[in-house]
Amino acid sequence: MSEKNLNFDQPVERRGTHSLKYDFAEERGRKKDILPLWVADMDFKTSSFVQEALIRQAEHGIYGYTESDQEYYDAVSSWMERRHGWKIDKEWITKTPGIVFALAMAVKAYTEPGDYILIQDPVYYPFREVIESNDRKVAANILIRKEDGSYAIDFEDFERQIVEKGVKLFLFCSPHNPVSRVWTREEVERLGDICLKHQVIIVSDEIHADFVFEGKHQVLVDLKDEYKDITVTCTSPGKTFNLAGLQISNIIIPNASLRKEFQHQVTAAGYSQVGAPGIFALIAAYTQGEEWYQAMKQYVKSNIDFLHTWMAEHLPQIKVTKTEGTYLVWMDFRALGLSDKELKELIEDKAEVWLDGGAIFGEPGSGFERINVACQRALSAKIIRKKSTGCGLRYPVCSRCGIIKRKQKKMDKQRPQCLAIFFYVDLNFHCLKQLLFRSPLK
Repeated sequence: MSEKNLNFDQPVERRGTHSLKYDFAEERGRKKDILPLWVADMDFKTSSFVQEALIRQAEHGIYGYTESDQEYYDAVSSWMERRHGWKIDKEWITKTPGIVFALAMAVKAYTEPGDYILIQDPVYYPFREVIESNDRKVAANILIRKEDGSYAIDFEDFERQIVEKGVKLFLFCSPHNPVSRVWTREEVERLGDICLKHQVIIVSDEIHADFVFEGKHQVLVDLKDEYKDITVTCTSPGKTFNLAGLQISNIIIPNASLRKEFQHQVTAAGYSQVGAPGIFALIAAYTQGEEWYQAMKQYVKSNIDFLHTWMAEHLPQIKVTKTEGTYLVWMDFRALGLSDKELKELIEDKAEVWLDGGAIFGEPGSGFERINVACQRALSAKIIRKKSTGCGLRYPVCSRCGIIKRKQKKMDKQRPQCLAIFFYVDLNFHCLKQLLFRSPLK
């Protein structure tokens, strides 16, 4: 058999599938037909090998209790060694229904109510939620945004907070969501050494490890033997193969004591076996999905490259952070001088595009937006309509490709309304994607 799902341009109708991304806009206070580019799942069919494995399992007709066997552990181990050069042992693996669940279990296992837990803002917002909802306190090591828009770690503040607040646990995001940093070996080791010095346990969320476009993903626990005694590594095929809804993650803990404490909390939460679909999907993905993965990754990279190029040319006021990893692009809208509320109104109410507002990732994210570019590029539009933007200008749209033809001089006088080029066009779903991800006509 060969991989069948390699046409990433093919649109897939996701409405009516109980999709969080598409079917619950109104329940979350958005317009019903808003274009969703927010939550981090992909709009691509997964590998056909995964599909076929799930079909075979469904056709069996018996959906009883399931457990993972050696085939499962071999699949996980083989992928980690092939992709990241990391050799793991079967007994290190604890399965959980997602990484956020694992983060909450780690918080319970390694800290007490009232303890400080360290994060690096702006960061994936469930980090803060699992801390505060379990009656712990957040210690925020704010990432430094440099003049070129890239982010760096404030190591001095990192260690100071550990000492002053008695931090016991550090939630590490690598690659980083939302700022898309792929941390260097030097950076990761410096963090690891500080935590080792102060006996801080590290929970390293590496769910985006397979999406690295610049540099190399550093598996923290594998850099030094000493790190094995303080590190919990969270992995999953959920992002890599678009399997988030199957709720399958592997939490890898070499240290027996840390593993026992973690497993105790998982048991206390009432969780035992993973569902059969997750098991079958993971095995198929990790053993047969390589061709799909490589093609998908290349497609996503071209989306990222286009967005960067297009924004720099057409909307230079909006600074796009260099995307080293993940399929999530971090954009700086602060030059528009809008409050977070005004920015939300501009993007969601007028443009009818749903992004993740930066403020949810912590105070340093205010004025930023995160966009998910793991979606189809445009198909030719059958019907393109023109719409006034509210600034008195109307934009001619090419009937062949759907790209707006700019009137640059006129637009330069109308900023920030020039966002209309990017957002304020009354197009159907795929036409807007086309606007985002196809080269404009010269």
